[in-house]
Amino acid sequence: MDEPMKPVSTTLDLFRWVGWAQMKAGEDWIRERELSHAQSFVLGYLVQNPGAIQRDIAKVSRTTAASVSSLLQGLEARGLIERRSEAGNERSKNVYATPAGATLISGFEDAMAATEQMILAPLDESERATLHALLTKITAELPRPTR
Repeated sequence: MDEPMKPVSTTLDLFRWVGWAQMKAGEDWIRERELSHAQSFVLGYLVQNPGAIQRDIAKVSRTTAASVSSLLQGLEARGLIERRSEAGNERSKNVYATPAGATLISGFEDAMAATEQMILAPLDESERATLHALLTKITAELPRPTR
């Protein structure tokens, strides 16, 4: 039998809850496309950076070259990316999202915008503006997340 959830009591608990709702929506969207988080990240990166090399993909995804190679093999097997050698440099492969790969992940930003609207639905425009101003004030002194 499931234990009842304890009431959310702190402001940070509420922040975590909102973050969890946003994260879950993103994970569900990715899962519906039968992708892992890493695969969706790399596909998105390749749409924005066509022709990236594996070393750059490993750096931006904060993983090893071996992990990226395995991840790319899976995406390539599904026809979502392709690797091409550039003329005169057969050893280096540039990686591109295929049209199928780009189509598969298109709409993520729209899905996240819809999630934001769902999360903020209980607030009127004035409350949203106040919340935004307060969060801007809170985050002004925090270190910025890095990619």
